[in-house]
Amino acid sequence: MDRRVVVTGIGCITPVGNDAQSMWDSITEGKSGIDFITHFDASHFPTKFAAEVRNFDFDACVKDPTKYKHTGRNVKFAIGAAKQAVEDAGVLGSLSDPGRFGVYLGAGEGQQDFQIFMNLVAKAQRDGELDLELFTKAGLEKLNPQAELEQEPNMPSGHLANIFNAQGPNLNCLTACAASSQAIGEATQIIKRGDADVMLSGGAHSMIHPFGVTGFNLLTALSTNNDDPQGASRPFDKNRDGFVLGEGAGMVILEDLEHAKARGAHIYGEIIGYGSSADAYRITDIHPEGRGGTACMKMAVESAKLNPDQIDYINAHGTSTAVNDKVETRGIRQSLGAAADNIPVSSIKSMMGHLIAAAGSVEAIACLLAIKYNVIPPTTNYETPDPNCDLDYVPNVAREKEVNIALSNSFGFGGQNISLIFSKYES
Repeated sequence: MDRRVVVTGIGCITPVGNDAQSMWDSITEGKSGIDFITHFDASHFPTKFAAEVRNFDFDACVKDPTKYKHTGRNVKFAIGAAKQAVEDAGVLGSLSDPGRFGVYLGAGEGQQDFQIFMNLVAKAQRDGELDLELFTKAGLEKLNPQAELEQEPNMPSGHLANIFNAQGPNLNCLTACAASSQAIGEATQIIKRGDADVMLSGGAHSMIHPFGVTGFNLLTALSTNNDDPQGASRPFDKNRDGFVLGEGAGMVILEDLEHAKARGAHIYGEIIGYGSSADAYRITDIHPEGRGGTACMKMAVESAKLNPDQIDYINAHGTSTAVNDKVETRGIRQSLGAAADNIPVSSIKSMMGHLIAAAGSVEAIACLLAIKYNVIPPTTNYETPDPNCDLDYVPNVAREKEVNIALSNSFGFGGQNISLIFSKYES
């Protein structure tokens, strides 16, 4: 069995808009969601800015907000985006068997309250050292068991299954920056082989907290351009100095084509290609020849039964790090050959930062909207060409162009690589 899979609903919570249309309007207008961090005092950090979600009213998304008082921002973002996608698809009334409706996310971990944790550490000091006996005693008194549980990365998918009565396959993968793209690819395979008719898929994540920012600073992965936060994310520009941390969620409803047609669903596009590979090289470094990215793009193109020159747009992983942008460019050339010179490539991370596990799902939605509107979002902050990055990066201004087929790349720490290909739906 190899059924066709289409997208019938979309939703997102992002630093540039708290629904898909707002997000799209912002990125096509080149608006940035990057500013100084407000979640905590980052004044002493090497990086003092990020792309935070703002003005998101979670309480309006649920009947009883107190039920979610111990959940992390990842769960709240997931619920907000999922409700949009489910309502957009209008699919719930057509599901006679909840066992045919599943959830597959690429969601990141939650985060316990940092201040509570540090207070416990302070109370557990003895002679300048951490006393585990004191720490355990204080933790058992002060920490909430529900909050501890909510840190697990499977919790967003569990909450969504509960809210929508999705009794089918329920999975979560956490393959760093490739996670939500991998979730969409694997959810597509579940429908293709007949194990579900509908899948809610995507990702949610927030690492804008002291541990997250400290970790990426230690890896020297973040931009430190504190004088110009909105100009800090500059994918493919010669003067790029690292990525900008973002947060949010993107969700899609994936559906068997015949199931969608039977209920007269609106179809945003079809998923026709999926490639997955590993660099098998180093934990934080991309293989310098781009072998993993090259392999997954080739796999996606082959599974879609396309010639490279049929691709109209590439939504790049495009993190704004020195290594990623150079190696991704090399991978595009190696996988697509001469056609690469004629394919527009852009990175919306230039405006909304890097949503880590959630990045791929939001970028998938951007591809679907590029197909819908025949507009390619720009790569903003592109000023100085880099000889190692020599493709058409749609600099600074959105471009009108017919888009029938779009490829989206997501490459994660650890060497995971995912490419998805979306096409305009044709019956």
